[in-house]
Amino acid sequence: MTARAVRFDRYGDRDVLYVADIDMPAPGPGEVVVEVRAAGINPGEAAIRSGALHDMFPATFPSGEGSDLAGVVTAVGPGVGEFAVGDEVLGFSFQRSSHATHAVVPVNQLIRKPPQLSWEVAGSLYVVGVTAYAAVRAVDPQPGETVAVSAAAGGVGGIVVQLLVLRKARVLGIAGPGNAEWLHAHGVTPVAYGDGLADRLREAAPDGIDAFIDLFGPDYVQLAVDLGVLPERIDTIIAFQKAVEVGAKTEGSSEASTPEVLTEIADLIATGAIEFDVAATYPLDRVADAYAELEKRHTHGKIVLLPGDSH
Repeated sequence: MTARAVRFDRYGDRDVLYVADIDMPAPGPGEVVVEVRAAGINPGEAAIRSGALHDMFPATFPSGEGSDLAGVVTAVGPGVGEFAVGDEVLGFSFQRSSHATHAVVPVNQLIRKPPQLSWEVAGSLYVVGVTAYAAVRAVDPQPGETVAVSAAAGGVGGIVVQLLVLRKARVLGIAGPGNAEWLHAHGVTPVAYGDGLADRLREAAPDGIDAFIDLFGPDYVQLAVDLGVLPERIDTIIAFQKAVEVGAKTEGSSEASTPEVLTEIADLIATGAIEFDVAATYPLDRVADAYAELEKRHTHGKIVLLPGDSH
């Protein structure tokens, strides 16, 4: 029995990606094998593949790829009582292994898939869901407070703003004009990015901004400080160096990668409390095309690999 998996042997552009036949993975103690039905792709994976994150997340070659996954358990390792063969699950891999037909996953990184969720949604909610959860928790929004969010209509941003609205915060969503309608429909005040942004934010929040979540880069962390937001109420998932300079928080997926958080996010989506959009799906063989679409940076919703689909 063989499986198929995305691989890259060196850092580079999308053209370093290929799909290889590999030995069918076998589960160790506390692990299961998941036949992957859907696996989301994320900007961080592209950054790892290019070598941009080598200092923080070095790759060893040949490297696999992917964190998000959903699928069906096909084998269980010694000591596993939580799941059985045939169970539908969703979760995450820390082994860069989800962009494959099969992946070995520890049981504490999986939850049961709610039946209301499609495979595409279940297989792509981990990274964006727990990152959004951590960022919102970090700034601790109270009802009636004003919170600004950069890249508010992106993969993480779309969930962040909905979580904030659920907490009854007033949300200022910084995004391109093309996203204004979506933000407005989800209870968010859209604020266009670009020249004059600080003035537009002050106009939108004459009494000040209580907290700021940055999902884009260091300029927004500085902007938050300039607008008088206390550093302990600024969270960035991307501008780590800038955060250290100003004393802001950097809480993201690693602070919230637990089955409990994943269950909470999955339930919010399953019950319709949060809307979760899938923009496009690709078979495993077209992984490079999937990243080409992701790297345009204007897709609203997740791009998802479906490893069971052929070419």
